[in-house]
Amino acid sequence: MSFVVTESCIRCKYTDCVAVCPMNCFVEGPDMLVIDPEGCIDCAMCVPECPVDAIVHESEVAPAQAGFVALNARLARTAGWHPITRRKAPPEDHVAWIAVEHKRSLLER
Repeated sequence: MSFVVTESCIRCKYTDCVAVCPMNCFVEGPDMLVIDPEGCIDCAMCVPECPVDAIVHESEVAPAQAGFVALNARLARTAGWHPITRRKAPPEDHVAWIAVEHKRSLLER
């Protein structure tokens, strides 16, 4: 079992979580971060660091977000997605995306 990054990370892409991950499990794509389930040790250190509550334990993912379990695993291995181990500034328009719902379609463009 591991932790999963869910929809609220899309286009917000805060990186506070990566700075505390002892296993460097975060992978960055153009619009969000994901957690590589192969490396996650289930420590939960990243959970309180996420300002948009995007990180949840795989066993506690809401039904509407269930697809993010497989999505994290797939995207963590996708070409063009790279490990991220240091905090960096979020996208300039991140605040505008915080309250937006149903952002998953943005990943499929």
